[in-house]
Amino acid sequence: MAGMGKLRVAVVGAGAAGLCAARHLLARQDLFAPPVLFEITKHVGGTWVYEERVGHYDNGLPIQSSMYRDLRTNIPKEVMSFPDFPFAKHLPSFVHHTEVRKYLEQYCDHFRLWDHIRFDTTVDAVDPVKVKGGWKGLAWDITSSDGVDQSKSTKERFDAVMVCNGHFYDPYIPAIPGLEKYKGMLMHSHDYRSAEPFADKSVVVLGAGLSGLDIAMELANVNAKVILSHGQKPLTCPMPKGVEQAPPVRKVLDDGTLQFQNGEQAEPEVFMLCTGYNFLFPFLNEQVGVRVKEHLVYPLYKFLIPPAYPSLFIVGICRAICPFPHFHVQSQFVISVLDGSFSLPTREDMEEDIELDMAARRARGVATRHILKLDSEQWAYNDHLAQLGGFQPLPRYWANLYESNKVFRARDMLNYKTYNYNILNETEWMVQNLQGQQLQKPQITHI
Repeated sequence: MAGMGKLRVAVVGAGAAGLCAARHLLARQDLFAPPVLFEITKHVGGTWVYEERVGHYDNGLPIQSSMYRDLRTNIPKEVMSFPDFPFAKHLPSFVHHTEVRKYLEQYCDHFRLWDHIRFDTTVDAVDPVKVKGGWKGLAWDITSSDGVDQSKSTKERFDAVMVCNGHFYDPYIPAIPGLEKYKGMLMHSHDYRSAEPFADKSVVVLGAGLSGLDIAMELANVNAKVILSHGQKPLTCPMPKGVEQAPPVRKVLDDGTLQFQNGEQAEPEVFMLCTGYNFLFPFLNEQVGVRVKEHLVYPLYKFLIPPAYPSLFIVGICRAICPFPHFHVQSQFVISVLDGSFSLPTREDMEEDIELDMAARRARGVATRHILKLDSEQWAYNDHLAQLGGFQPLPRYWANLYESNKVFRARDMLNYKTYNYNILNETEWMVQNLQGQQLQKPQITHI
């Protein structure tokens, strides 16, 4: 610790993960100086801030948000919340995105985070510095600039950095042969805001992740003819009228026609890519060695820490997770590392741990691009971090309720968001449909 004073921690991004990091740092003023949060926009909430415009802001920066107008959460608020800050009781289980943004602002009020956020501030560089008395012999120089006046640049030194810059803003465009020959309207879901412009049009939606499914349903409501093109097993739940399924688009033919993997063809007016996003860390010094390849960010011990630079933490990169509680667990684990209650292994041991973990996942048939997709494994991961860091794990009902919601969603995509959940105690919960009838819980065995 520099001069044995309090540790200064920088947090990059004031979305949900960054706010959560700051909240846990502030709770330990015995050890940490108040954190500094660098936020590129004028708002907290990251991806939960709806912006009607697409493209770029007036200052030339790209519009970060991928939020669409009518989005409601696909996770019940009872398990979507931070465990130490529930959503308001009166809200339905599946809330509109404006309520999530409000919730994050209330989280800032409650934990007094506002004074620590520098809005309109771009982080240009995060550079490691070898420091004799530093934590693990390291410190970090952060160069940031004023979003309004880019010539104003500041360099400051920190003991540790939590990178919470999100990963829902740089669209991933798959390499589809002949894509440039498509003649209709080509767009990514990042730029989708509402269904009305697509009324009565023919649309191929590529990708049946949650946003692909959601957007397909919205389009069906305005009488669009939708082909949902995806590589998963065909969905068996009832589909909205006007939505059919097809395998992935294999290529675009010379005349602009889309060809699917089964040889069938379509000539839609709109080709909508719901294909996810890229991880970007443009400010991170290359020397740190964090690389991104095939949607995998590596090498990171416990998906968080580059072994060679253990005072840098990349929070919230795992996918197919329940995000807020996941950030809550990761942030507390980071604190347990910084306060010494969890002693990090040596660099070599961390590197070996990463190798063994990757090998085990590949042996189970997990492709590189899906390694960060934790899905049902997130619960064991969260518990593992809580055990290592010596802090409270998530209440027992959490995993069961989340996994049950996934089953309800797979059974009835059209209506699952009308259900309402109730937490009875640490282990028990119940769920009712729109008519107030109690529903039978699915049998969840794999957690």
